[in-house]
Amino acid sequence: MRNSINLQAVSEHLNNRRNFLKGTLLFSAGALLSQHSRVRAAAATLQNTDSNAAQRSKVSFVAGKDRRDMITKVLEPWKDEIQKGIQGKQVIIKPNFVGTNNLLCATHPDAVRAVLDFLKPMNPGKIIIGESSASQNTMPGFENYGYLALEKEYNVSCQDFNTHTGSPYWIVDGNLRPVRIEIISEFLDPKNYFISMTRLKTHNSVIATLGLKNMVMGCPLNAGRNSSYKRTMHGSSSRWLHYNMYLVAQKVRPQLTVLDGLEGMQGNGPMNGTPVEHGVSLAGTDVMAVDSIGAQLMDVPLENLGYLNYCGDAGLGVIARDRIDIIGDAKPADHIIKYELAGNIEQQLEWKQPLQLQGQQGGRGGFGGGFGGGNTGGGARRGS
Repeated sequence: MRNSINLQAVSEHLNNRRNFLKGTLLFSAGALLSQHSRVRAAAATLQNTDSNAAQRSKVSFVAGKDRRDMITKVLEPWKDEIQKGIQGKQVIIKPNFVGTNNLLCATHPDAVRAVLDFLKPMNPGKIIIGESSASQNTMPGFENYGYLALEKEYNVSCQDFNTHTGSPYWIVDGNLRPVRIEIISEFLDPKNYFISMTRLKTHNSVIATLGLKNMVMGCPLNAGRNSSYKRTMHGSSSRWLHYNMYLVAQKVRPQLTVLDGLEGMQGNGPMNGTPVEHGVSLAGTDVMAVDSIGAQLMDVPLENLGYLNYCGDAGLGVIARDRIDIIGDAKPADHIIKYELAGNIEQQLEWKQPLQLQGQQGGRGGFGGGFGGGNTGGGARRGS
């Protein structure tokens, strides 16, 4: 088995999520993907012949000192697309409340105000501001961060998604076994139009919190100590969080992403970092492209963000910066600030190393390789 490579199985693994989630290719192709050079070469060929290879994306970007003004400006290029996209849909703004008592770790309410002001002339109906905090009870966050005032100012409803129902979805554990989780049903409903909003933040498991992470880690239901599927997403290490985020992203992505970088968070994120006065804002309909530029602004090497590389490889969006067009007079390259990363950065980068399954001794038996390394085709290049 270790010397026999089924290229057809590799092709199916790269292009057929349904079969992958059923487990038909998980062990035969996925775990070998970066172990064998012939498999990596085949994967690169398959990706380069895909239509996604020529895909381009746009990201609007501004620099300034006024949060609401900056967000209004980055939304303006998307006005027609947003107007069309929200027709017949329930608009849901997904802020980021990993905790409920530290505004620096959360989406600022004035950022949401800017979006609500922008949407109001489009007559979107009642807008839901929905979040599912890692601390289970989200309502204290709405209160502590001043969100309840928005219900009086606008036609909005603040909702704790942790009290809503979930739908089954499958990820993997540390031994590549399928694990069932519950995803909050709103995230899977095609009748919803999601706007992901978060500030630029460092993270202690996957390096950075950006627009995609805000969605894919917001959607697992957190119904209590024994039913926190957010905890299940983390698996046994950062490696599995990177990969499980990619699995969920195949189904859950926002229609619009807004990153607020007026004041970012660095260091011991996602909850207890220190502020960074950055003065930037960016937005776009391709969350991968927005996050790629967001990482650039934080001076986070793109090749270190496993979940973005996996998504780029799978054609879920554009992360290669030479295929991202910037809208606006300001240039991201002129506004890069090196964010201090969490102290466990080396541990977070273990996803790039060959996989040793739990219970393996001395690298013998089971599958070697894993999900790190290799050529990312349409995305960035990962080191080994």
